[in-house]
Amino acid sequence: MKRVTWRGLLLSSALAFAAGFVDAIGFIETGGLFVSFMSGNSTQAGVELLGGEPSMAMMSVFLLLTFVLGVAAAGTLSLHARDHRPYVVAVAGIAIGSVGVLELVGMHSAWSYGLVAAAMGAINTLYLEDGRARVAITYATGTLVSLGLALAALLNGRSRTAWRRPLLLWGSLAVGALSGAAAHRFGAAASLLAATAMLVVLAVTLAVRSGTRAPGR
Repeated sequence: MKRVTWRGLLLSSALAFAAGFVDAIGFIETGGLFVSFMSGNSTQAGVELLGGEPSMAMMSVFLLLTFVLGVAAAGTLSLHARDHRPYVVAVAGIAIGSVGVLELVGMHSAWSYGLVAAAMGAINTLYLEDGRARVAITYATGTLVSLGLALAALLNGRSRTAWRRPLLLWGSLAVGALSGAAAHRFGAAASLLAATAMLVVLAVTLAVRSGTRAPGR
């Protein structure tokens, strides 16, 4: 987190907002599963396998697999593109939008949210360093650990400001989830297409930033 600029932090916070927005919609539409929080799905799969609903266990595992595949695909792209981030966010928006279109034409299926989980997995590759994600975009556990450590640093006089970054990221995700739940009242299709619009704007923003940093410009 220390190497993330404030401009990058604001952008990652906007992405976290979009992720929370989408996760709330996915949670409602899949009957209580997550499209970005895979720790929750792992627990759910275990519970459902032992005395629960086998179909929910299968759905949990399916979302886990598609999430990981999304990470792998975007991670591969990062090895071959000068700046893979605009492409990842744009494709994530297209994937989410396609599920919104399916909802719009009455072809609802919880299984289609595997595309959404893949999109959320891909977004977590936007801030990589040495093959690891520096910033957790779509899940809050690591961010809350960072917040707790920053509070410890504050109490021990080591840093007065370190808590601001993880708090902003977590707050963005939480407010995004609240907004997604509110938007879902207008229907899954409308809310998913709204999320697509957010991601398209963020993809354009990333593309512009990437262009301004290009060599010779």
